[in-house]
Amino acid sequence: MKHFTLITNAYKDKDLRLTEQVKEYIRARGGSAVGLLSNPIGQLKEFQVSDIPKETQMIFVLGGDGTLIRAATAVQSLGIPLIGVNLGTLGYLCELEESTVFPAIDRLMRDDYSVEERMMLCGHLAGESKTRAAMNDIVIHRTGDLTMLSLIVYVNGEILYTYHADGIIVATPTGSTGYNMSAGGPIVDPKAKMILLTPINAHNLNSKSIVLDSEDEIVIEVARRRYEHEEEACVSFDGDQVAELKVGDRFVISKAPNITKICKLNNLSFLELLRKKMETYT
Repeated sequence: MKHFTLITNAYKDKDLRLTEQVKEYIRARGGSAVGLLSNPIGQLKEFQVSDIPKETQMIFVLGGDGTLIRAATAVQSLGIPLIGVNLGTLGYLCELEESTVFPAIDRLMRDDYSVEERMMLCGHLAGESKTRAAMNDIVIHRTGDLTMLSLIVYVNGEILYTYHADGIIVATPTGSTGYNMSAGGPIVDPKAKMILLTPINAHNLNSKSIVLDSEDEIVIEVARRRYEHEEEACVSFDGDQVAELKVGDRFVISKAPNITKICKLNNLSFLELLRKKMETYT
């Protein structure tokens, strides 16, 4: 492997110091490296998929889990593996730290690595064809006042349950350690193929997370809870709010046709990684 693209969170790598060092290191060993920006500062431009050279074999993402998730969603159609360099705090997805990035480059250039495939989700408003993908989760949540929502969940056309809650998280296994975990949902191996459904602050005493098959189609309908008030909800993909829903609207969520490829260099199992992260931040 010789051809790399770097996508850097400009707020995490001040003055692009590490980015430039990585590019120089790769070039000094006979490789090619192009640097692009995520979350650019000032007049700099956000990277576009068309900016990534066609010969790219690996994408380095410098920032944190959020930067890696945004990059993965943006480049999903390219099928290029990504590897994250953690410049933030808690990172489940980013395998590398600044201190380990240069030995990692040597291994990558020797083709000494493996690739994990991670499923993604896609969603769209019922009746519309335009879809969007998410690597971690798609969340339907309340907006405006503090009233809860009534959300009817259908799975493969059959009513599953009506949740009275602040919202619902529909997460991938990769996203199980994100918002899903904070809301009390299960943590699962990111290589698994399943969909996690977790209510947010549910007012139903028996509301629990539900694990669904990866091939299931989920439809969430905003139901009317009070006739004197027109409830509204928002839809967020990996934390980015992208749509608003009103009473009667239905949102369709299913497994995305594309996957994310995550490059792996160490032999740590997911459980060992999870234990190390939990011990670090207890």
